[in-house]
Amino acid sequence: MADNDRKDLDDDEENSAEDQEKTGGGKKKWIIIGVVALLLIVVSVVGTLFLLGTFDESEPAAEGEEVAAAEEAEVPAIQPAIYYPLKPEFVTNYEVRGRQRYMQVEMSFMLRDNDVVAAIELHMPAIRNALVMLMRGQSYEELQTAEGKELLRQQALLKVQEVLQQEIGKPGIEQVLFTNLVLQ
Repeated sequence: MADNDRKDLDDDEENSAEDQEKTGGGKKKWIIIGVVALLLIVVSVVGTLFLLGTFDESEPAAEGEEVAAAEEAEVPAIQPAIYYPLKPEFVTNYEVRGRQRYMQVEMSFMLRDNDVVAAIELHMPAIRNALVMLMRGQSYEELQTAEGKELLRQQALLKVQEVLQQEIGKPGIEQVLFTNLVLQ
């Protein structure tokens, strides 16, 4: 009987050792997961701080350099765009293989100087004349392609800038925008 009791004690000790290994293995698993999660958080925080420039090692400029940098920064900022629509729209006709074809174009100018608006209004007859002459010289087949329309837009920009350069001494506008272009 003592042998049986001893055998039962040995079995109990083995079972308790196995239980401790299983529980210890589970704890290790959770500890590893916690450490990995903590590392990911640390890497995320450091990466964010790096991207925000917190770790920028540039030394502050001397007082004289700050003044020079401030003067350079006083370059005039780009003014907001002003859109000036041309009214009424342009209508041009073409004869293509015996058929009458039409083109209707609505345009707007993009500019940034309010003073140019007054110059555009003053010199509108010369601007419209230059644009009408440009559109009448176009080929209907070329205008049907995207490249042809873009070329017309660029040529219109150059014509308007030429007129304004002659009249006010500066190109005045940045872009000619087609707000509607119909070929029929």
